[in-house]
Amino acid sequence: MKRFHVHLHVADLAQSIGFYAKLFGAEPTRHESDYAKWMLEDPPVNFAISTRGQGTGIDHLGIQTDNPDDLAELKARAEAADMAILDEGATTCCYARSEKHWVTDPQGIAWEHFHTLGNIPVFREGGDAANACCTPSPAEVAQAVSATDSADSSCCTPAPAAAAAAAAAAACCPPTPRGKPIGIAVKSNTGCC
Repeated sequence: MKRFHVHLHVADLAQSIGFYAKLFGAEPTRHESDYAKWMLEDPPVNFAISTRGQGTGIDHLGIQTDNPDDLAELKARAEAADMAILDEGATTCCYARSEKHWVTDPQGIAWEHFHTLGNIPVFREGGDAANACCTPSPAEVAQAVSATDSADSSCCTPAPAAAAAAAAAAACCPPTPRGKPIGIAVKSNTGCC
């Protein structure tokens, strides 16, 4: 089974735990001083919140697998789609030991593909664990790909010019609010793109 993963940064952990516990009808399955996680079955979601980020909002999205074969399948899909991949291998983060790799979508949102191997008692082991954040920035993913490009010229990561062209195309139709005023911007159907 695969489980969708969402990790949000929140300003007030206790307030957010209260909100999400009511929203999901369940208490977190893991609760630490800076982190909480729900392992929901219907729908299957690994939903985590923490106070470790820069500001509030989505930190990253992901897919958690129950076995290494599913993780290998996700990695093969990313490779077949010519996505830049940051392969961390076996690592520790978010109070867990996992095997993982990262990709970044065209908007710069990090996607984590991981298989959890076990729990650990700290947020992250080694290095600057007290201040560590697990999510790589798009620049870190690109840097890892650049290092791979230098060592292996067969990498198919889009050239910077292609990325710039895609950004320019996206900029021609900036999202505009419509519908109920709930703060969600959507693209208009003006046909400019």
